[in-house]
Amino acid sequence: MGSVGAKEVPVLLSPEGIRVDGRRLDELRPLRVVAGPLHRADGSAFVEWGANKVMAAVYGPREVHPRHLQQNNKAIVQCKYNMAAFSVDERKRPGLDRRSQEISKVIAEAFESVIFAEEYPRTSIDVYIEVLQANAGTRCAGLVAASVALADAGIPMADLVPAVAVGKVAGEIVLDLNKAEDNFGEADLPMALVPQSGRLVLLQMEGHMTREELSRALDMGVKGCHVIYDKMKAALRDRYSAARPTEVAA
Repeated sequence: MGSVGAKEVPVLLSPEGIRVDGRRLDELRPLRVVAGPLHRADGSAFVEWGANKVMAAVYGPREVHPRHLQQNNKAIVQCKYNMAAFSVDERKRPGLDRRSQEISKVIAEAFESVIFAEEYPRTSIDVYIEVLQANAGTRCAGLVAASVALADAGIPMADLVPAVAVGKVAGEIVLDLNKAEDNFGEADLPMALVPQSGRLVLLQMEGHMTREELSRALDMGVKGCHVIYDKMKAALRDRYSAARPTEVAA
């Protein structure tokens, strides 16, 4: 164990390049996506990604509240991202904080660029993301869940939007940071893209990477997004290809 000031920094990479949770540098945490778990929402999805557990629900298109936000030529996209008080080790204060408001805004902006909002003028498409258990990468997990929920609701979009965080840990570029890597790594780069066009709709960075490291991180993130994209499509196929039982009158 090394230390910086009063903080103990764990060894995050073995000499062989294996991470603390046994993954390779370019390996995702286990990911499970379920489409349509909520029956009272227009669309919904549940994502279990490593130790993250995230639920998303979509309502709309529906009447805009508050009314002054209404736009005559298109729908507006409103997003509310929230971390439950019990989602982290140290209990979080309930309600929206500054970080939740910022993530809500960037996720709404990401979807505004892929939803065909002009199909539903003077309406609102409302996206709710609830983090039930958090372990780094919750904004990416929330974006994945919300994207599947939008598709489940039948909202027309250019494509699904996979997302993943790439980072720099112990001098190496790694895919899909866990909590220890997020806390003690040198950089964190959440990203989301439209796979068919390759267009980035979300790109943020905390920390520092060289230009060459950033290029490698983006390449690694794009490959990771395509793996996630396949799982998102599979979840929707499972939802709508499953045989539904026929109701029998008593």
